[in-house]
Amino acid sequence: MAVAALAAAGIVGSMAAQAAEDPIKLGAVYIRSGSASSYGAFAEQGMKLAIEQINDNGGVLGRQLEYEIEDSQGNSGTAIQAMRKLVYQENVDALMGIDSSGVAQGVASTVPQLQTPLIITHAATPDVTGKMCNDYVYRLSVNIVQNMRGAAEIAADSGAKRWTTIGPDYAFGRQSWDFFGQALKEKNPDAELMSETAFPRFGAEEFTPFINSIMDADPDGVLISLWGGDLVNFVRQASDLGFFDQDMEIMFTVGAATEVLDALGEQMPEGVWLGTRYWFDAYDNPTNRDFVAAYKERYDKAPSYNAEGAYAAVYAYKAAMEKAGTTDGPKVAEALSGMSFDSPMGEITFRAGDHQTLVGPTWGKAGPMDDEFGIRSLTDVHVFDGKDVTPAVEETGCSL
Repeated sequence: MAVAALAAAGIVGSMAAQAAEDPIKLGAVYIRSGSASSYGAFAEQGMKLAIEQINDNGGVLGRQLEYEIEDSQGNSGTAIQAMRKLVYQENVDALMGIDSSGVAQGVASTVPQLQTPLIITHAATPDVTGKMCNDYVYRLSVNIVQNMRGAAEIAADSGAKRWTTIGPDYAFGRQSWDFFGQALKEKNPDAELMSETAFPRFGAEEFTPFINSIMDADPDGVLISLWGGDLVNFVRQASDLGFFDQDMEIMFTVGAATEVLDALGEQMPEGVWLGTRYWFDAYDNPTNRDFVAAYKERYDKAPSYNAEGAYAAVYAYKAAMEKAGTTDGPKVAEALSGMSFDSPMGEITFRAGDHQTLVGPTWGKAGPMDDEFGIRSLTDVHVFDGKDVTPAVEETGCSL
């Protein structure tokens, strides 16, 4: 009996030692094909950079980090299949990613079934940290409400009264307009939200009819929530049609995405308002300076908000796993709740009540070309404090 017990203990000890030596796997799901594929490419770069840095400094819990990445194709069903593959076949310890608000809404209820935490680094619908919140879903990036509260403050100060929108015909475009309108009316009750709006389908290649209809409506201001390849195509077509020559305030909700600025270069018109979840030149702290310098050295470009989000998520998981002392999914998910950690945007916290970080958007006007990075610079920069633009938990609809 003693020999058998010793043998069993030896086997268990050997298995524990082997587990400690195995790498920790992170599973990522991003758009990697189609008109928004550059977002997935930038995210993978940010993720790889963080993993390399952490591994060079001893890893996490004495183990090295690895990652597996899957293409969501901007589709909820595909994303769910990808997450299940990552958890059940690739045996990942944690999940991150998701670019589309519609996809985020589609996958949120599946995550608890996987018993694996998901940090959303891009998709902005407030629902996933609101009425659809659960114990396993977190978001470290700016959501629509936070972004639109910042946008509304700028719009209210602009003097423009009659506002309309052009946005993708799904949750992101519709919710951006709804929350912008609510916030703008609070700032300026005299503002008019026009009924003449435009919601082309996501992935549309021809925007001419929508551009013409908005110009015919003669608004004072236009909120534009198109993104990715759609936004690139829109800007080029709108320029040809004289859209930017009209006397209008123009606000691109995520126009300062490096993926878009890289693609457009000087074609992005000067003087329009550009929003972003993170701007590489807006945060004066050691972590951000080191991140921007390392990213530029590694990839010879400016990091986008999607690169920063993925980079930060890796460090968030490092902190959560070290806090929990394990890679066990439920325990890591629990460790994330209320946890603060250092990121390029400064110290940020996953609010315990809804798992949303208290972060704010950056808005600025498209300025001269940045010769170092070959993209438009931002002038008249507004960095909003997350505490000022984030609704109280009881306003979100989340019940944890």
